[in-house]
Amino acid sequence: MTIHQFIKKRPYLVWYVKDLNKLSEESIVEHVLNYGDWDDVQKMIKILGIKKTAKIFRTKAKPSKMHRQNYADITKHFFTLYFNKYV
Repeated sequence: MTIHQFIKKRPYLVWYVKDLNKLSEESIVEHVLNYGDWDDVQKMIKILGIKKTAKIFRTKAKPSKMHRQNYADITKHFFTLYFNKYV
């Protein structure tokens, strides 16, 4: 299963997106971590791998002038601890 097949089975995570094929991996990771349940997170990690998921999260969780950071504070805190422990 690809990450786009995965998100197509969970349109409720990206309810406002019309074309799910245009979503980047970064956007999918953000939506799953912010709005998905634990099962969704674990399935996504199986598809992308924990190292790649952590790298995407860490890159996008840092505020910068190049991109906005859309992680909820509690999500950012939890997954910072989670990825620091397991990656």
